Amino acid sequence: MVANSLGRVSAAAGKIGGQVLDATKIIEEAFTVLKELLITAKQRQKPDVAGLPEFLKPLNDVILKANSMAEGKRSEYFNHLKAASDSLTALAWIAYMGKDCGMSMPIAHVEESWQMAEFYNNKILVEYRNKNPDHVEWAKALKELYLPGLRDYVKSFYPLGPAWGTVAVVSSSSSSSAITKAPAARAPVPPPPPATPLFSSETASSRPKEGMSAVFEEISSGKSAATGLRKVTDDMKTKNRADRTGVIVATDKSPRANSFSFSRAPPKLELQMGRKWAVENQIGKKNLVIDDCDSKQSVYIYGCKDSVLQVKGKVNNITVDKCTKMGIVFTDVVAACEVVNCNGVEVQCQGSAPTISVDNTSGCQLYLSSSSLGASITTAKSSEINVLVPGAGPDSDWVEHALPQQFVHTFKDGEFRTSPVSHSGA
Repeated sequence: MVANSLGRVSAAAGKIGGQVLDATKIIEEAFTVLKELLITAKQRQKPDVAGLPEFLKPLNDVILKANSMAEGKRSEYFNHLKAASDSLTALAWIAYMGKDCGMSMPIAHVEESWQMAEFYNNKILVEYRNKNPDHVEWAKALKELYLPGLRDYVKSFYPLGPAWGTVAVVSSSSSSSAITKAPAARAPVPPPPPATPLFSSETASSRPKEGMSAVFEEISSGKSAATGLRKVTDDMKTKNRADRTGVIVATDKSPRANSFSFSRAPPKLELQMGRKWAVENQIGKKNLVIDDCDSKQSVYIYGCKDSVLQVKGKVNNITVDKCTKMGIVFTDVVAACEVVNCNGVEVQCQGSAPTISVDNTSGCQLYLSSSSLGASITTAKSSEINVLVPGAGPDSDWVEHALPQQFVHTFKDGEFRTSPVSHSGA
């Protein structure tokens, strides 16, 4: 798989060079580490939850290296770097430890992880479609590396997760040896009893009946079918039992583990290298504010939940990535406001925004001001997208418009024509 699929990505990156080649080399390194981990897994026992991060640390380090390339000053190859770094999350399928680990099955995890990278990969295809075929080849090869490449590989060899060995591994602090000694040889097991001959001298009639044959024999004998059964007394009846009140008692249940993540980073709200505001891992913060900003800076919001951020001033662009129940209020953006991989977010533009894009998002409320009604709104793989615009008068309520998420395609006059699905009541 590496020689064919990854080799095609590397060949295209060699023609482009620069940061694209550097990012591709990190992808090669990540797949090399994955191979080493699969070999190591067969030589040791399955680790517990506490030992899993140590086992995955080599892969985690490579992914963090890829993420660092996409941070900082936004380069002309930003989409390439983001596509490469986001795609490496697919390699986390090796962390699948069972149905209760909080992760999707390995095959589904690879498919879901690629969706995060596909947003930026599609931007590469659109930008270089008529400019440079090498970039188009790189983007197509990157997708085929994961779909169907890695997905089919996992499906063929590891559909239920990695194969673990039987040798236990202990920590270096408790023993100087990484592998415990093999258990002492057991005493020889006595041979099994001789098998029953195929034709026994015992006739079928002499053997006791089993299953339904025994039931019918007992009925034919005239004996009572209830013989030998315990009598149910009044205190044993359900209606008279004190421990059955008919009330369902709620019990404490440990929450299901979150989706796999290599490292849980601390909350962050800072300006990086004077160009990028990073707002990350904020949970339950309703009063986040960025007020010292300018039109050359960007805002990147990642991994936030149940929080509200207000951006006071004009910025170049705003990106909201992997957030849940997040509210964003901003004044003006020069380029675009992007919502990616989110769930239940609200975005309000108080000034102007030429472009708003929503990708792979479930539930998004867009509030537009009078100055931003001319914005171009692009949606892809998203549902429950509603746009609210000001009413006719100054005291009028907001007017809500639902963007279509179902389309009908018809072939007419030599081409396909697409239109939203409309529903009409009888």
